[in-house]
Amino acid sequence: MRDAIIVGGGLAGLTAAWYLRHRDVLVLESEKRFGGRVQSERRGSYWLNWGGHVYAGKNSATDDLLKSVGINSAPMPGTLKGLALNGKVLLSGSVDTYPFRVPLSWSTRLALVKPGLKIRMAVKKFGKAVERRHGEDYWSQQQRVYNFMNDKSFRDFVGELPEDADAFFKPTVSRSSGDPEQIAAGAGVGYFNLVWSKDNVEGGLTRYIQGGASNITDTIAASLKDRCLKEAVVQEVVQEDDSVTVRYTKDGVDHEERARYVVLATQAPISQKIAKNIDPGMSDALGKIKYGPYVSAAFLTNETGPQIWDNAYAIATPKRSFNVAFNMSNMVRASEAKGYREKGSSFMTFSPASFARVFEGKDNDYVVDTYLKDLDDIFPGFSKNVVEAKVMRWKLGVPFCFPGRAKLQPKLTRPSGRIYLAGDYLGTFYTETSIQTATTAAQHILSHLGTADQQG
Repeated sequence: MRDAIIVGGGLAGLTAAWYLRHRDVLVLESEKRFGGRVQSERRGSYWLNWGGHVYAGKNSATDDLLKSVGINSAPMPGTLKGLALNGKVLLSGSVDTYPFRVPLSWSTRLALVKPGLKIRMAVKKFGKAVERRHGEDYWSQQQRVYNFMNDKSFRDFVGELPEDADAFFKPTVSRSSGDPEQIAAGAGVGYFNLVWSKDNVEGGLTRYIQGGASNITDTIAASLKDRCLKEAVVQEVVQEDDSVTVRYTKDGVDHEERARYVVLATQAPISQKIAKNIDPGMSDALGKIKYGPYVSAAFLTNETGPQIWDNAYAIATPKRSFNVAFNMSNMVRASEAKGYREKGSSFMTFSPASFARVFEGKDNDYVVDTYLKDLDDIFPGFSKNVVEAKVMRWKLGVPFCFPGRAKLQPKLTRPSGRIYLAGDYLGTFYTETSIQTATTAAQHILSHLGTADQQG
């Protein structure tokens, strides 16, 4: 009998596996690769990216994990507040000035005043709500964040707006893979806090992983070698008094393993499906978690001179086929010697929620062509320098916080015997939540195993 089995080889599952690596542990991943929604590929000095790409900094579970594994991270350089709207690209200055620097009617500018002030005030309150209090555990903090403005949607909070006014807010809010009508007001405010608090090195998601986000997941999986199995599809997880039985299929053959403990590091609906006898309240809550889809594409270019985007990281792109463009080569730019710029760039375009649904039933060539048309409108001549383009799609992209989500949290965090949950749907800090919940699960298991060893 194994000490622990981890179902899911994404960021959460591999984090749990890393902290349990000195015990008899097995990771079961259903896909052909490890990493889940963390996915990047090296291209010389650059890397292409399609998934989670920003990470927590100092005094975080992410920082502890990266140091433990030996992976380097660095503060995100450049602006996260870029905007490309109505033929104008803004990459500097206060966001408060943006409505007066892009082509807009005066009626639209006036329509932005009230919701803009409401969001500003709410962001200040959110910043206080999100701070960890002295002696407070992670779950208590998360419950407080979920409670923040969780009684209405973001659309209800800001009200109906003219198209161009709405365009100022939708790209930021919908990064959650939920549309303004779907996500809670507090969650939408939280995204503005995330973008506007980039310079807070001890809070938010402010860092990138050098070499690409997959550097962390690939390194952990490689270190565990044959204790990580790909294309191992778990059919059911059954908890017993003294163990947990996991049944899975690999290469067309059925297998059965027993372990003292199991970490379910799969997305919520999958965990609900395979966990046959967990607490009924927890199972019900798992079934109510909501995910939005997203489509992303990575582009590698070969231009030879400086570009307008060189000092930007994220550029919101209202009224386009993608809601934000990320300059993944910005990290390389920041480390280059003065007067030198390496050839090329790496870009990611991101289409969540309703942006992604537009591409349902369309092939990847159509997606690339649509993206390139918009990129050429924003950055004239962009497409002529593209040497590689690759599209990825996630139906269960990102779990978003909807009105009423706060009520589910106690059911998801209550003890459930020998089964532990881990994943980004358990909190509001995205990659940090994945790592934090997996770290917590591993710590509990190690404590139980240590106690059993002493008694045995």
